[in-house]
Amino acid sequence: MFTRVGASAFKKDLTNTIIFCEALGNPQHKFKSIHVAGTNGKGSTSHMLASVLQAQGYKTGLYTSPHLKDFRERIRINGKMMAKAEVITFVQQRKNLIKEVEPSFFEVTVAMAFDYFARHQVDVAVIEVGLGGRLDSTNIIQPEISVITNISIDHTNMLGNTIEEIAGEKAGIIKKNTPVVIGETQEKSKTVFLNKAKEMNASIVFADAVLSAKEISVKNNKLVLSVFEGSELKYKNLPSDLTGLYQPKNILTVLETFEILNQQTDIRTTSESVFKGLRQVKKQTGLQGRWQTLSRNPLVICDTGHNEAGITEVVKNINQTPYQKLHIVFGMVKDKDISKVLSLLPKQAKYYFCKPDLERGLEVEDLKNQALAFGLKGKIFDSVSDAKAKAIESAGDDDLIFIGGSTFVVAEAL
Repeated sequence: MFTRVGASAFKKDLTNTIIFCEALGNPQHKFKSIHVAGTNGKGSTSHMLASVLQAQGYKTGLYTSPHLKDFRERIRINGKMMAKAEVITFVQQRKNLIKEVEPSFFEVTVAMAFDYFARHQVDVAVIEVGLGGRLDSTNIIQPEISVITNISIDHTNMLGNTIEEIAGEKAGIIKKNTPVVIGETQEKSKTVFLNKAKEMNASIVFADAVLSAKEISVKNNKLVLSVFEGSELKYKNLPSDLTGLYQPKNILTVLETFEILNQQTDIRTTSESVFKGLRQVKKQTGLQGRWQTLSRNPLVICDTGHNEAGITEVVKNINQTPYQKLHIVFGMVKDKDISKVLSLLPKQAKYYFCKPDLERGLEVEDLKNQALAFGLKGKIFDSVSDAKAKAIESAGDDDLIFIGGSTFVVAEAL
């Protein structure tokens, strides 16, 4: 419901999740977990963490949202999606409980994931926050470590209008005596995190204050970088199959998380597992939609970045990609700050405006008119698939087609 309708289907407290999980025997306490929040990068970071843990030999659960093509992408063990039969059985057996508690779609899904991980006895589960942190359904776990990737303006109708307010919501996942890793040092959010960590007696480290990424390049469809702690080389030519130029900061967050886990918990990983895990994130965990190449000649790339920070990174990637002409297939949902996003997009591109197929989708005429105010010109199409087909038909072999603006546009393009 939240996916289709938006804010009106969002339940802003933990009561339903607590009642539902108590009825299931509190499965969230039966496995170790890592909790990941943040505005951008939390999905990539969660998948990387899971991939390294799998490479280390841990039976690893991974809970993420939203899904792109199949609901079961949200709940995986060692990269394998939850079986359809198990989803059906869970719902059938809990029909009365669902009627009684009246949970949201997201609350049922979180409970389903926790139950699945407990029954299949995972060693550790990486749990991505759905929205915010403090009042997110996932926030009933007691993790080994909390991770917050970064803070930018998004979901203002639910989380607040300033970086400080949003940081306060994300800081809600910081637990008593539990270490926390912050991916990016940001002036406006730093104090919020430091104060919350102090209040919770939680050790806190900012990954980008400890580690730095250098010698970054993309070779043979791999992002390659070297990682330093001060002047000391920690990882030489570390490869990742996630090639977006925004991934180095997520990689630093992941590496610092494992550093703290190795020091303060009994979850242990080696540098061999880090290399193996980061080299094949997509293969091991099924991650899609992060600066993903769909085809070549013409080059077709999609990315789920959909807010100011996400689109800023997308534009950096477009600028680093050689092409003759630029074609952009673009659609958005109506509860976003569209003007900020449109102001960042390249004016020289040919646009193919479309509406993702859901109630929250922004009407395509409205999108085109608002885009025109920012000097973005193009035609409107009835669907994402029509827009994508027309872009491919219009593009030359050396052109670049970018598809994005919303996770739902990417889902339909895939």
